[in-house]
Amino acid sequence: MQFGVLGPLAVTTDAGEPVLVPGAKVRVLLAVLLTNRNQVVSADRLIDDVWGSHAPANPGGALQVRVSQLRRALDDAEPGARSLVESLPPGYVLRTRAVDADRFAELAASTDVERLAAALALWRGDAYADVADAGFVHAEATRLAEQRLAVHERLAAARLARGEHDLVAADLAELVTRHPLREGLRALQLRALYAAGRQSEALDSYADLRDRLATELGLDPGPELVALHRRILAQDSGLSAPPRAAIVRHSLPARLDELVGRAEALAELRAVLPGRRLVTLVGPGGVGKTRLAHEVARELAAPDGGCLVELAPLPAGDPRVADRVLDALGLREPPGAAVPAADRICAALRHRRVLLVLDNCEHVVDAVATLVARLLRDAPAVTVLATSREPLGLTGELLWEVPPLALPEDDGDVGAVRRSAAARLFALRAAARQRGFRLDERTAPAVAQLCRRLDGLPLALELAATRVRALGLWGVVDRLDDRFRLLTTQQRDVPARQRTLAAVIGWSWDLLAEADRRVLARLVVFRDGCPAEAAERVCGADVDALTRLVDRSLVVLDETPDGPRYRLLESVAAFCAERLTDADDVRARHAAYYTELAERADPQLRGADQRRWLSRLDAEAGNLAAALTHGGGLRLATALSWYWFLRGRLTEAGRALAARGEPAEEARAAPWRVGFALVRGEPIVPGEVRAALAGAVDGRAAWFVAHALIDRSELALAAELLPVACADPWVEAAVLCSRAKLAHATGDLAALERAGGRSAALFAAIGDRWGRLQATDWVGGLAEMRGEHERAAALHREGLRWAEELSLRPEVGSKLSWLAWLAVQTGDHGRARELAGRAYALAAEQDAPAALVFAETAPGVAARRAADLDAATGHLTRVAERGRCEARPALYLPMVLVELGYAAEQGGDRAAGLALHLEAFDAARAMGSPRDAAAALEGMASAAGPPEVAAALLGAAAAARR
Repeated sequence: MQFGVLGPLAVTTDAGEPVLVPGAKVRVLLAVLLTNRNQVVSADRLIDDVWGSHAPANPGGALQVRVSQLRRALDDAEPGARSLVESLPPGYVLRTRAVDADRFAELAASTDVERLAAALALWRGDAYADVADAGFVHAEATRLAEQRLAVHERLAAARLARGEHDLVAADLAELVTRHPLREGLRALQLRALYAAGRQSEALDSYADLRDRLATELGLDPGPELVALHRRILAQDSGLSAPPRAAIVRHSLPARLDELVGRAEALAELRAVLPGRRLVTLVGPGGVGKTRLAHEVARELAAPDGGCLVELAPLPAGDPRVADRVLDALGLREPPGAAVPAADRICAALRHRRVLLVLDNCEHVVDAVATLVARLLRDAPAVTVLATSREPLGLTGELLWEVPPLALPEDDGDVGAVRRSAAARLFALRAAARQRGFRLDERTAPAVAQLCRRLDGLPLALELAATRVRALGLWGVVDRLDDRFRLLTTQQRDVPARQRTLAAVIGWSWDLLAEADRRVLARLVVFRDGCPAEAAERVCGADVDALTRLVDRSLVVLDETPDGPRYRLLESVAAFCAERLTDADDVRARHAAYYTELAERADPQLRGADQRRWLSRLDAEAGNLAAALTHGGGLRLATALSWYWFLRGRLTEAGRALAARGEPAEEARAAPWRVGFALVRGEPIVPGEVRAALAGAVDGRAAWFVAHALIDRSELALAAELLPVACADPWVEAAVLCSRAKLAHATGDLAALERAGGRSAALFAAIGDRWGRLQATDWVGGLAEMRGEHERAAALHREGLRWAEELSLRPEVGSKLSWLAWLAVQTGDHGRARELAGRAYALAAEQDAPAALVFAETAPGVAARRAADLDAATGHLTRVAERGRCEARPALYLPMVLVELGYAAEQGGDRAAGLALHLEAFDAARAMGSPRDAAAALEGMASAAGPPEVAAALLGAAAAARR
């Protein structure tokens, strides 16, 4: 069976009979398989390429149908041909060596005129012409079109050498019309026209090119064409002599398997490389620089050839790079010759359009840079594509950093994992080793975890895939802590330096100076990277050292809103951890640096720079956690207490503050320890609270304990413990905010207005947005109590915006709960449930009992008022049970009991309703809340039997409200 892609898709039997491939989707399927012939194409990719965003309801089944139709068409034309389409995990493969594109490549490698002409004769139009709109063929079609033009140019040059000037001029006329800006074709046409005695036409053609370049691109012709134009004007007789034949063969290796996840990189490099003389692909070992360079070079082969020069076999620092290039070019001098190798290379390539691929330059970078600088100067048509773990450091060099493969965005979403390039690569390689391997709901979380632990490095993923057959997927994941023993391979066609992950990293380590090794090893103490200041303080790393390590692709530089951060890939960190010789000293410096940072940040978190310092501490969260274990202890935990509270990290704070320290540290930490215990709902007796505050000198800590007591309904104790003399404006504002909260609980509207307004003004003057958020709770609460629902909602919406801007998740939940409550008051029960649901999720995430109560109350009341009694009873009963368990009646308990009483009445149980209203009245009296007592009286009136009793109760409620 023969397949044709050099034109519209065509299939013929070996006898030359055409084969009908039915249906547009089947032809697209065939095109996908042909572009990846003899390679397994995953089912997911086939589905994406065949249907795009319009996949059928059962894409797997639809794909099987199309595969069956293709097999049937092949088998009907030539019995047995259905076996050409083979099913192999995770998809299908088309097995064939009979594709016209492969025959074209074979003929195109020749220098013989007849074979080059035969290569061009295979074309029947543009490659993949009938499926050209499909995105998956763009790269392949472009590559083939470029090779076709290159063969045209080589054939024209060869025919010029045979004196066939008129024939070449005629052949090139159509090509130049189709590709008017291609300077190589123009140069050949000018030579052919001039040699054929058509000088004026040659000059017209040059003028046409010059005008087009100026008009369309704003460019001038290249120096080679300008020089050729001058020679034509001077009627140089040498132009009639045949040009020299190309000397460089395409020595790039054939592709052995699919290059996964590099479509965007290939597209960008295809666009960049033609306009640059020197492009260096940089990146850490194992990221895939060599594979990418080979692929780019195959697609963009120069007219005079492409040559791969593998430099890895040279010893480190070996100066004989030029000799290695001579070997690759096939230009070895005879013994005894005295001409330097670099001179011979420049002389041979001076007038050649050659793509030179220099692979693995980092260990001989000085010698490579010397040779490349000479080539850029003396061989103006040569393009160099280098791969290196550090730049060559030459003028005009374009550094193109090869990134790791994209990681899964959501480990629990099978579709997201399958879309990840890292997961696709691992799955393909694992399936090649273990026939039954599948990327599905069972394996996706483990694959995602493995990809993340291996930083998306292609080599590491491929080494891990070789172990799946023996260890199973989870066996591989479980052994990643011992990755250097795990990640090895016995593949005989892999260079020794790439057979183990340790060897890949060790190759770079060995090239470092001792001082840089010391810095690199010390960087392992950081988590999630660090700023330059931290690296200098902890590791003794100046900017020059960090720059060298970044240049050598051992340290990753991340640009963040807070400035540059330096981090190690996990595998590099694991390698360096084994080589850290002064670990205790480095960890002690790490703990000291981050303790100082936390103490510097603490007061800034209460002022105008709050947002910036929150962001900075967020970026350092991993380092702060590590510093706690490195010796930061209670001093660091105390300094971080306010940050943890703002971020809702209550469990983390409680765990860290449970540590023990020096007496002075214990005294500073004690109020925070008790305060967080109160916030988390842990049982605390008043004696413990007073003992914790006995030695407190920090008004902020004393306020924090009182603040937490209010949510536990310990109103009297909270009022007693609130600081009175407040020299610190922030503490004064916070105390006023708490007094506003107490006034709200007791219904003292005058005190609420006075304290809430003053608190908001003080926090605004200080610039503390968190404080303004707290104050708007009670300013908005006052508006709600007065029935000004729209004003209250506006205040809470503004607060929600501030909370979201600062990423204050506890306050986001609080504002959502307030807005849900207001939606209940205005009868928008659906909106109330939606807002409360979001608030409840945030509260559950933070394990904050008070926030959970607030978030569940609104949907309970909304459900009751919408007559959804089952939902109402469920919500409200859970809240009531929590309130009943408090040492004192919870602030919210009377209101919740009243709503439960109404729900019982609506359900027909008036006695139960009356009992709940009575319980609510007792709770309101116990906490001194006349507003809640009035509501309970109204509830009793609703449940009471005799009208005169109901009237008396309503009168009492009205009097209480007045």
